[in-house]
Amino acid sequence: MTEPDHPIFARLYDPVMRPAERTVLAEHRRYLVDEISGAVLDLGAGTGAMFPYFGEATADGGDITLFAIEPDSHMRRQAVERARDLELDIEIESAGAEALPFADDSFDVVIASLVFCTIPDFDAALSEVARVLKPGGEFRFLEHVRGEGAIGVAHDALAPAWHTVAGGCHLNRETDEMFRDDDRFELVDYTRLEDIPQIVPIVRGTLKRRREGSILSQFV
Repeated sequence: MTEPDHPIFARLYDPVMRPAERTVLAEHRRYLVDEISGAVLDLGAGTGAMFPYFGEATADGGDITLFAIEPDSHMRRQAVERARDLELDIEIESAGAEALPFADDSFDVVIASLVFCTIPDFDAALSEVARVLKPGGEFRFLEHVRGEGAIGVAHDALAPAWHTVAGGCHLNRETDEMFRDDDRFELVDYTRLEDIPQIVPIVRGTLKRRREGSILSQFV
């Protein structure tokens, strides 16, 4: 499969996102790394926006082994440079979320931050998250979602053009509903963030990978 490459989007991503990263997103990224331990996967690392927070977690004494995947070569190059600048020990793989190069039950935590909007095959990617998470492992997410009411209608209208200029992003994807409806996970925490302008609603939360017995018991 050909890797997605968006050189202009990759070049502009950090400058465009810098104000939001400084004023709004930092505390929510810290939520994603709060008290993490064990093997951790950054799913779709982009330019490495989560890397400073992984650095904080390790500096605080967290026993963490870090991995990341990023299919876009231009973003991955920036992520490698950021990891080097931060002296962060993280293995960054060239892979898409729909086919993770890891064995079953590999990770204690999988983190997705503003990534599921761009994944072409949402269902395949979420299935891969379930596969590589250990039973009882956590899937932590920070994602933008389709708005409600008139804003949602506007998102629907703008979605095709947005997809073209924003690196394949699906502006109107109802990511939170798809996460919460998946029986392979138990919803541990969920917040729709009210401190961010509702023109682009943001959600964050934690899902826990159900143990196989707990999944089967729902159908007996």
